[in-house]
Amino acid sequence: MNNTIGIRHEDKYKMERRVAIPPEHVRRLIKEKNLRVLVEKSSKRVFTDDEYRQAGAELVDDLSEAPVIFGVKEVPSSYFEPEKTYVFFSHVIKGQDYNMPMLKTMMDQKCNLIDYETVVEESGKRLIFFGHYAGLAGMINSLWSFGQRLNVMGIHTPFAKLKQAHKYVSLFEAKEAISEVGFEIAKDGLPDKIKPMVVGFTGYGNVSRGAQEILSLLPVKEISAQELLRLDKRGELSSNVIYKVVFRERDMVTPIDSNQSFELKDYFNYPHKYQSVFEQYIPHLTILMNCMYWDDRYPKIVTKSYLEGLYSKGEPKLKVIGDVTCDPEGSIECTHKGTEIDDPVFVYNPFTREPKMGFEGQGILDMAVDILPSELPRESSLAFGDALEQFIYGIATADYEADFENLNLPLPIRRAMILHKGELTPDYQYLKEYLK
Repeated sequence: MNNTIGIRHEDKYKMERRVAIPPEHVRRLIKEKNLRVLVEKSSKRVFTDDEYRQAGAELVDDLSEAPVIFGVKEVPSSYFEPEKTYVFFSHVIKGQDYNMPMLKTMMDQKCNLIDYETVVEESGKRLIFFGHYAGLAGMINSLWSFGQRLNVMGIHTPFAKLKQAHKYVSLFEAKEAISEVGFEIAKDGLPDKIKPMVVGFTGYGNVSRGAQEILSLLPVKEISAQELLRLDKRGELSSNVIYKVVFRERDMVTPIDSNQSFELKDYFNYPHKYQSVFEQYIPHLTILMNCMYWDDRYPKIVTKSYLEGLYSKGEPKLKVIGDVTCDPEGSIECTHKGTEIDDPVFVYNPFTREPKMGFEGQGILDMAVDILPSELPRESSLAFGDALEQFIYGIATADYEADFENLNLPLPIRRAMILHKGELTPDYQYLKEYLK
């Protein structure tokens, strides 16, 4: 029975500092489960080599001795070794073309692949995720971006005092800074040029709840999607309040057949029968936080054509899109790519349809950092480790030579196994179409 696991050094992004298994969890795995833990040396990881050494791990230059390897982001194709087990976010379940070569390499090497994204309960609820921290960092960054963009436009607000999420020592420090901005808004109000300030959220899951948690540090009043459409007609509106709207599916889409009523289950099963009606809300929003799940079966909610028409009428109310979902050319069509932590925003020009990195230029500012939880690396890694810990021993000690049906793995982990000995498991046979 295997008792050795490896923790890899993250190398996809320069500022990726997260880990799947923090030192305090390593200490328990060694002491209570008698596992041997090998950790690749890293100078940038949020937890230092010394912290892992003190926890009892062995620091190594490579993980050749580890048959089971845990990571966070995608693994370079050259890294895989035959017949090993890898656990990471593979980003292949939507058939993402940029990761199909990696998946093919794993198949050729007869590897086992377990993907955190697909570790779910019977109901489909995810069990291991960074999403809450993506929402937290995404909202911090979007408020910071908003302040910087307004500065460029000559509008000065308390948001200009904020920093990008990773520049705070901790989440606590970031929350303190945002709370101070909230007190100032409650006391002195916001400039008339941006009144009423409205922040809209698509989605209501872990990501959205994280983003809303940050916004709640400001003086907020929640309204419905229908109330938003009437907001500008309500007469005198307070400059000391930020209005918040959480959009649900029934707000954002409608059946193409006018004789059909909206049904959530029907929409999930047959999204091609629905069309977006989200554009009616965009002129009323100041910041749009895109926090929902999306794949290409579903309608886009902000298209390039719509933005061109919106800007042809003059400078719109909408100033910032915080695209936490970050699907290139996806639900927010002007998000052409995910951005990096050290170059996090661009201004999309709706007339040239070209992005310009930074805060200056004509158009809408888009914050689309692809690895937002890494801006809060310590807190997000600890929470992730708490969720993963219950499964690590089972993953480490399983006999992967057994037939897939007889694998002695926790059921949520077996459901999350995309490859077994290089073969697509039953739930993931559909990926063959994307591998062609």
